[in-house]
Amino acid sequence: MKKTTRLLIVLALGTLPPSLFPLPRLSAQKRAITIDDYLALKAVGDPQLSPDGRWVAYTVTEYSLKDNRGTTRIWLADVATGQVREVTAGPGSDRQPRWAPDGKSLAFVATRQNGPQLWLLPIGGGEARRVTDLADGVFDPVWLPDGKGLVVTSDIKWPPEQEIERRNGQYPTEARIWTDLLWRHWDDWRAGKRQHLFLVTLADNRARDITPLAHDVPTIATGGDGDVGVAPDGKEIAVALHGDSSVADNTNVDVYLLGPDGSGMRALTTTRGADNTPRYSPDGRWLAYLSMERAGFEADRERLMVMRRKDGRTEGGSPTEITAGWSLSVGSYTWCPDSKCIYAVVEERGRENIYRIDFPSFRRSVAVSSGVNTGVNVAPDGKTLVYVHQSNTQPAEVWVGGGPLTHHNDGAVAQLDLPPLESFGFVGALGDSVYGWILKPPGFDPAKRYPLVYLLHGGPQTAWLDLWHARWNYQMFAARGYVVAAVNRHGSTGYGQKFTDAVSQHWGDYPYEDLMKGLDVVARLPYVDSTRMGAAGASYGGYMVYWIAGHTNRFKALVAHDGVFNPVSMAGSTEELWFVDWEFSGTPYANRALYEKWSPLNFVQNWKTPLLIVHSQLDYRVDLSEGYQAFTAAKVLGVPAKFLYFPDEGHWVLKPRNRRLWWGTVLDWLDQYLRPAGAAGAHR
Repeated sequence: MKKTTRLLIVLALGTLPPSLFPLPRLSAQKRAITIDDYLALKAVGDPQLSPDGRWVAYTVTEYSLKDNRGTTRIWLADVATGQVREVTAGPGSDRQPRWAPDGKSLAFVATRQNGPQLWLLPIGGGEARRVTDLADGVFDPVWLPDGKGLVVTSDIKWPPEQEIERRNGQYPTEARIWTDLLWRHWDDWRAGKRQHLFLVTLADNRARDITPLAHDVPTIATGGDGDVGVAPDGKEIAVALHGDSSVADNTNVDVYLLGPDGSGMRALTTTRGADNTPRYSPDGRWLAYLSMERAGFEADRERLMVMRRKDGRTEGGSPTEITAGWSLSVGSYTWCPDSKCIYAVVEERGRENIYRIDFPSFRRSVAVSSGVNTGVNVAPDGKTLVYVHQSNTQPAEVWVGGGPLTHHNDGAVAQLDLPPLESFGFVGALGDSVYGWILKPPGFDPAKRYPLVYLLHGGPQTAWLDLWHARWNYQMFAARGYVVAAVNRHGSTGYGQKFTDAVSQHWGDYPYEDLMKGLDVVARLPYVDSTRMGAAGASYGGYMVYWIAGHTNRFKALVAHDGVFNPVSMAGSTEELWFVDWEFSGTPYANRALYEKWSPLNFVQNWKTPLLIVHSQLDYRVDLSEGYQAFTAAKVLGVPAKFLYFPDEGHWVLKPRNRRLWWGTVLDWLDQYLRPAGAAGAHR
């Protein structure tokens, strides 16, 4: 159920009524963040260092409530001076900038004409030109080393001749017919289409499908941080591909090799777990990739592997793990220009640090720590890094050499009182050390007692990180006058694989025990009012809200976003079947007892706490029916309940107007029960 890709979305909109979001009173110098402030911040991302190390191309996204969409533009930053300039303009959005090997032009994906197509911009001057005109557009461009073309990914109709068209004849319908599993994924309907690799040649703007197979190439599930790599000599392409005929019930993704024209495709890896994110060393001597060892487990430890290449060819054989003995996962990585080191992003105790791994000793050392650091690029000197940095008090900006290169949000942030996260720890389930975060509200007064919002993360194998969260932003809850607590219970990532493994087959015991023990610690704090506590979570966090509702009355209000209410029905309606098979040790047909043991449905007779349920029509991971079932149960039992439904969202609420509505509804629901008029410390 976890999603590897971390979305970073901020929105811009008009003014909301002040009464909707009452705030603590602060000094004149700084103030608590408002919904307007939060949604108006710019999203900075996808830094791309030029081959000579002089420039960084990156994206800046701004959202409009009026247009109910975001607009992304490409910017250039001078590494030496820090000067920045916008280099693309509308209509539409421009994203995924990628430098040509000679550094003289940028390829990018723009929605200016005929959907998302590949465009080319000369850096020395001149207008961008459109290169492709594929029916469903393109994404993820990768340059060929000679600069004469690129490899892109595009959705296509598959198979070319379809039953539904034959049956419709001259009277088209909106109906669909499918015969395979994984007919939908996240919020995307996949029946009748595949994604394939296309070779684009710049001389004639021709785009040719080089993987005409009945498979998604690269894989759409259990993939990595970019699943296409091109060898330095251009003679070999590596791609992560799910080669099984049935892709919904297993994670058997392997790295495949093929020629630049698609010829000679063969599997390089043969393990039953997921292998993805292939990267060639610049000298062509190595092919690296990430690998999960256990079949069927999407949250296994991501090991960094390398295979030796000879005479421009990857022979295969036994790979070498260069992260052996480590209990942490590599999330993404990039080679040094001289091929003598790799920089890897590693989640570690609530942060994402950057490690340097030397070749051939495999000695590793921390290069960047604190906050969340992603999108790493390495300068020609092999030491200077360009990356995106963010934290709970700092929205994402491009950093270089340990300091900020861009400053798109500095002016806005300077006006805000953004308290830092504070870590705490305790002994949780199984006698293990468990850690979490506490955030005090702006204008904090230690003599007062504040209501508490207890946040529950999803996954179940993810973690609360020290980041500027795009959806469950800690500062937004704190600004309303709440103390915020977020515990990384058993199942969380970044604390060793054994700790991550502990949630599987144990959805309702170890994590719940951790959360209640963590709540004990927080509730005893002198500035927390333990009579006014609420809990909120999404996905597995929503499941835990439903579980909590049946097992404790300590909370006065609950919020469940896209939560699992009935694991049996979840197993029959989710799209990635390996997830429920692993988490509940088999299908509900074979192991019904464990599904029932951890089902919130079986404890609804204990529900008393007021419950807000949020669920969306396009959520194919946790079907909308899970929310319907929970709401029905609450109303039949006489529990105060409200349902917030989005017909045009998936597992996350992303559109500007919907996000405005989400924050208003969620915070008002908590206020209704945790900050009644006249309550001490309510800041009304």
